[in-house]
Amino acid sequence: MADAAPRLHAIVEQLLGGPLPMRIRAWDGSQAGPPGAPALVVRNRRALRRMVFKPGELGLARAWVAGDLEIEGDLFVAMDLLSGLIWERDEDARPLGQALRDPVFRGAVLDLLKLAGPPLPPAPPVEEIRRTGHLHTRRTDRRAVSHHYDVGNDFYGIVLGPSMVYSCAYWPHPGSSLEEAQRDKLELVCRKLALKPGQRLLDVGCGWGSLAIHAAGEHGVSVVGITLSREQAAHARKRVADAGLTDRIEIRVQDYRDVTDGPYDAISSIGMAEHVGAAKYLDYANDLYALLAPGGRLLNHQISRRPQQDESTYHLDGFIDSYVFPDGELAPLGTTVTQLERAGFEVRDVEPIREHYALTLRRWVARLEDDWTRAVQLTSPGRARVWRLYMAACAVGFERNRLGVNQVLAVRTPESGDSGMPLRARTWN
Repeated sequence: MADAAPRLHAIVEQLLGGPLPMRIRAWDGSQAGPPGAPALVVRNRRALRRMVFKPGELGLARAWVAGDLEIEGDLFVAMDLLSGLIWERDEDARPLGQALRDPVFRGAVLDLLKLAGPPLPPAPPVEEIRRTGHLHTRRTDRRAVSHHYDVGNDFYGIVLGPSMVYSCAYWPHPGSSLEEAQRDKLELVCRKLALKPGQRLLDVGCGWGSLAIHAAGEHGVSVVGITLSREQAAHARKRVADAGLTDRIEIRVQDYRDVTDGPYDAISSIGMAEHVGAAKYLDYANDLYALLAPGGRLLNHQISRRPQQDESTYHLDGFIDSYVFPDGELAPLGTTVTQLERAGFEVRDVEPIREHYALTLRRWVARLEDDWTRAVQLTSPGRARVWRLYMAACAVGFERNRLGVNQVLAVRTPESGDSGMPLRARTWN
């Protein structure tokens, strides 16, 4: 068989109802598609079986993670081309999976599979996590967080750099270093919270301790940092000790629902609320509100998604849920603000910074690619491929406004009505 690529290209264009702006290169050496465009390299017949038995994003992801599919050419350009075909289809358009179940299209694919090997569904890659039990219990949240974060601190060091700061940086300009931009993000959070010496800060989802160390070292506050990842906590404690801040920083392996030692003067939640889930979000907001002293500030830094015409159709069944953030749920910005207000917070400022996350992700991808061999040795080829795809696809998602990220500053305003906020909030006094 020496015509796999032209036949595949024709099938895909049938499914899309229009031209495919990428090349296809198949295992038999054949190629098809526009010259000079990035190529989707189908390395073996198993890739086709993955896409037939699990049509859509997840089938493609399984083939990528297993090494059955590869991108030849600029990965970001390829993700940009695929974004409009897979993730940004109109809500009323026929989903790709539904198209593949159409007898005409499915018949064409099955004809090809007859030449491609036994029509048996391949097992998912070992890096895929299966959802079990109810969402967002303490047990399932621990499992989900461990899947994402307990893949080795040295691996994260490759991606994030020496600062070990996760979530997006805050870029003075595109030419800044990653370290400069991450330090600016930490300082921005501290200024928005108006931290002062002697205050208590609760850092929910403290990661590897970067914000806690910055807040204690530069602003003189006492910090309690909580995480569900034991690997993160161990690394954070070592960094705290190395910085000589053990008298001001306590790192706990603890669920936010189990924190009872309030009140705190300020709370930071940076890239953690995506793990909470829609059904639990108001409880999360209520818990943080109860832990704040009157007049205390919350800085909630959270990824958002664009709202859908029919929110009831939003579901978790894709690449990110199966390989990156199990049980993670994104909400539109308006939903998040409403839930915070329902809990009693006065929302005082919302700063959208999605372009900053796109810049950050591109730097992370570059770091991973530059040290690819070591990253594979520290984890697995499949895990490294998960992270490369995840970060590149998300960078394009932020650039195309499919994803957003927002810093929401909210206050537990006392009954007197004195929020303690400056008249011109963006001075962050």
